[in-house]
Amino acid sequence: MNIQFNQIPQISLIASYGPETQEISSIVYNSQEVTAGSAFFCVSGENTDGHLYIEEAIEKGAAAIIGSDPQVLQTHAQKHRTLTFAVVEDSRSALAYASIHFYRNVQNQLIKVGVTGTNGKTTTATYVYHLFNLLGVPCGFLGTTGIWNSAGKIAYKKSTPTTPISSDIHKVFSELAAAGNQAASMEVSSIALDQKRVEGILFDVAIHTNISEEHMEYHKVFEHYLQCKLQLFSQAKSAVINLDDKGMAKEILEVVDYPSLTYSRFLESGADLIWAHCKSLNDGLSFDLLHEGQTYPVKVPLYGEYNASNLTAAIGAALLSGFPMEQILAVLPKMPQVEGRFQVIKGPEDRKIILDYAHTPVALDLVLKAVKKLPHNRLIALIAGVGIRDFGKMPKMAKTAEGQADVLVVTVDHPGFHDPQDIVNEVLKGLTVPYKQTVRTAPSRREGVIEALKESGPNDIILLSSGNINGAQIVKGESIPHSDEEVIESFFMQQN
Repeated sequence: MNIQFNQIPQISLIASYGPETQEISSIVYNSQEVTAGSAFFCVSGENTDGHLYIEEAIEKGAAAIIGSDPQVLQTHAQKHRTLTFAVVEDSRSALAYASIHFYRNVQNQLIKVGVTGTNGKTTTATYVYHLFNLLGVPCGFLGTTGIWNSAGKIAYKKSTPTTPISSDIHKVFSELAAAGNQAASMEVSSIALDQKRVEGILFDVAIHTNISEEHMEYHKVFEHYLQCKLQLFSQAKSAVINLDDKGMAKEILEVVDYPSLTYSRFLESGADLIWAHCKSLNDGLSFDLLHEGQTYPVKVPLYGEYNASNLTAAIGAALLSGFPMEQILAVLPKMPQVEGRFQVIKGPEDRKIILDYAHTPVALDLVLKAVKKLPHNRLIALIAGVGIRDFGKMPKMAKTAEGQADVLVVTVDHPGFHDPQDIVNEVLKGLTVPYKQTVRTAPSRREGVIEALKESGPNDIILLSSGNINGAQIVKGESIPHSDEEVIESFFMQQN
């Protein structure tokens, strides 16, 4: 595509050097992905600065360099006069709008549902994905569990664990539209909003699940975290708001001046959608859904009573997208489980292994309480400190789990550059001494899963919680392949 950067109105161009237009073959922010004709955006992160890789990008064939450091760009421009150099106010913002332009505003071909919240983002966004597909609207998904089109998971190297960087988002949108998808459901994290990964996207529906303290290693203070999440609701045409969340619902309602639906579990809440009388069954959940004076009985093959809330949010998104309630209710019995979110695996001798990657104290408490409602003999729970997250949260995870299981296995997820034992020790600080239950430790997630399975017996539940991401463990900057399901299968095969 022939691009003239000073003709993209949303890009705040400060200065440019070299030819005004260039034939651009791709939009990239990683110098390793530059090919002939790429436009390379110098994005600064927590650990590096894209301006340091300009020469590498030029050597690989970049046709245009866009950055925010005037002196650096001018210096390179003097040496490479056939290339275009653009100085912009904000490289991340420019990357977003250049990507929208490059992919010819393909986002306008899709119904876009964005989900934000501390807990429940993945589950709710996945329910939206499944619901739209069941309703006959081919839908894609972008989130923690990967990139999916309406036919299933697709191979894609994601730029981040949750919300991809803007150029990747619009590339995915382009691929979804080309495959005949008409909608996209995506998780929108606070960090993504702060880093302008979704800038320039107008969501058809924004969903709020809840807010509690998280990502303090990035945001430093809760108010910044809150303000980042609120940004999503200034980029939407309609909203679904959880009235039961005292941390953020009021603030959203104050800024929303477009169609919205509220949801709650309490009959007296006055919410537009109320889920009530929820029961855990052997084959899923049942609850009553109240809407516009009508009560609808719902039965779904999903587990964890809090997931009635997440499902209700997804129903709200479908209603705001124009689907009638009767049509929505008709497909709910076909809802699949969400990968890694109260995912129930049946083991030998009536064991139940439950994968739920709850990685905050609030989420862990919810899943533990939900698990205990299922029939079982003993409960073995794996909890972990996440090395790439806030260390201050680690003892809180232990405190939350204390006394709620017969055995606690304490391990580490994504040690990053930390010593795994330091992380395990940090988690253990949250437990009362002497311990209120049996406690085992393991220096890796793989060993932790095996330890939890070893502790189990007939009719036991094994809960594997915490932050396994994208089928990998992040160790010293590398993603090491890991699958709890493969470890479980291998363990029981060896037992036989």
